[in-house]
Amino acid sequence: MQFIDLAAQQKKIRAGIERRIGRVLDHGKYIMGPEVFELEAVLAEYVGVPHCITCASGTDALLMALMALDIQPGDEVITVPYTWISTAEVIALLRAKPVFVDIRPDTFNMDPEKIEAAITPKTRAIMPVGIYGQCADMTRINAIASRKGIPVIEDAAQCFGATHHGRRSCNLSLIGCTSFFPSKPLGCYGDGGAIFTPDDDLADRMRQIRIHGQKVKHQHPLVGINGRLDTIQAAILLEKFTLFPEECEARERIGRRYDTLLADIPDIVTPVIAPGNTSVYAQYTILATDRDALSDNLKSRDIPSVAYYTAPLHLQGAFADLGHQPGDFPVSEHVAAHCLSLPMSPYLTQTDQKAVAR
Repeated sequence: MQFIDLAAQQKKIRAGIERRIGRVLDHGKYIMGPEVFELEAVLAEYVGVPHCITCASGTDALLMALMALDIQPGDEVITVPYTWISTAEVIALLRAKPVFVDIRPDTFNMDPEKIEAAITPKTRAIMPVGIYGQCADMTRINAIASRKGIPVIEDAAQCFGATHHGRRSCNLSLIGCTSFFPSKPLGCYGDGGAIFTPDDDLADRMRQIRIHGQKVKHQHPLVGINGRLDTIQAAILLEKFTLFPEECEARERIGRRYDTLLADIPDIVTPVIAPGNTSVYAQYTILATDRDALSDNLKSRDIPSVAYYTAPLHLQGAFADLGHQPGDFPVSEHVAAHCLSLPMSPYLTQTDQKAVAR
């Protein structure tokens, strides 16, 4: 059994991927070729915003978003400690300060109740994360941010394709960022990412930032980065996107089937999808009373599982200068100690799911 079955998908579209890669090899425009702009148009329409700016990774997407908002050393950006390090890393790279707020115990996403206490005169952005496939409570987060005049950047690396009250992820705030890392719900065969915004000026600024701050060749009014998405990866994503809507539906069916199969098993808690949300189940993540024993038991039956983010960011050495101690964010610490992700992909069979449940 595969933890994430990428091979099953590739079998369905291998010929199409090879055709698209072949076209790139024929025209030879490996950097900023036509497939990049075609992909941006397709994804912008899907999400429902005017602008999609593809880039080299999900990390670059977050970094470019912060740079476009002119985040400066000493500024504060509110985010969560239970996430992949990129979310807070990009804040630190700009010499700004990550300010952590704890997560909800049910969805594992940012707790809106804790945001206002974290806002100071130095707060310049709020960056919620859509963990494990569902969006944070963007309605409440946006309401708080709007009252305070603070922009919101949605880190949608894991929830691209999900919806929140009928609107797609990456169309829920001023800026939405996602990742196309191979294991993501929409992934390429390397690194890649994208940024979405309804704001024309921000979009123009981020397009400049991804090419070394350049708008006219050899003219650099902004400091930027080398943040371009390779044309071959854009070609792969275009072909993979032909399956993406149906794969999102399959992920939901498989997630609900897991819920049913695991409902009566003691000492575990299955995922909670908030009212108004759909999930693309980037991972199917449970809480287990004795995670290590459960993981070992699954492994003995050739069933893979993964414990993500076992050390929350506030306890990582990279952020030791913030001075946090164990107990500062108890929900994040509890989830980090008990979370376990089970095999999940749009091609996971009922037979395999039943084997996991047994």
